[in-house]
Amino acid sequence: MATIAGCDRWSGGSGGAGPGATPASTQPSGYGAVFLAIDECSSFGTTSFTEVLCSSERAAARVIARYDGKVVDGPLCPATTDFVLHISETRPASDENGDGVIPQGYACMRKLERPHPGDPGGGGGPRTIVGDCVYSSGSGQVRETACDGQGKMPPEYKVTSAVVERAECPASTELYVQLGGGKPVGCARPV
Repeated sequence: MATIAGCDRWSGGSGGAGPGATPASTQPSGYGAVFLAIDECSSFGTTSFTEVLCSSERAAARVIARYDGKVVDGPLCPATTDFVLHISETRPASDENGDGVIPQGYACMRKLERPHPGDPGGGGGPRTIVGDCVYSSGSGQVRETACDGQGKMPPEYKVTSAVVERAECPASTELYVQLGGGKPVGCARPV
């Protein structure tokens, strides 16, 4: 049995799919050559995620990127990822390619229906991106919140652009947010 953990969002805009994941279990279904490969779907559950056919009524999210290894060592998920499933290595009796191993990895997921927390201003997702709003959570840290004010906390700043270095931010910038990726600095101004 493979173990998967779901992560709705990551504070501080690190660009990775950070901690706070909830352990969940899943069983390989044999739908594809790789467990939860790109364009395959999973169900939602409180303690388990199962690979299901995308046409199934149980399908809730689609894999938009899939990587082997640990999140901290691998590529970033696409910017509009809604959540990340962390897959623990397992050695089931049957698996996706018959070698007896489902490798450790992670799947970048996009919900099949709205709302999409990974969209700009949506208030979640594993990455902070241009268009997202944040609030101060103390100790120099920020967390995403919905720009429309419907989140747990009201927005204080909006990320208006992404640049390589702080000096490239516009003069109106009042907060710098770590984004990760090729343009790792987010320039934010008060909402």
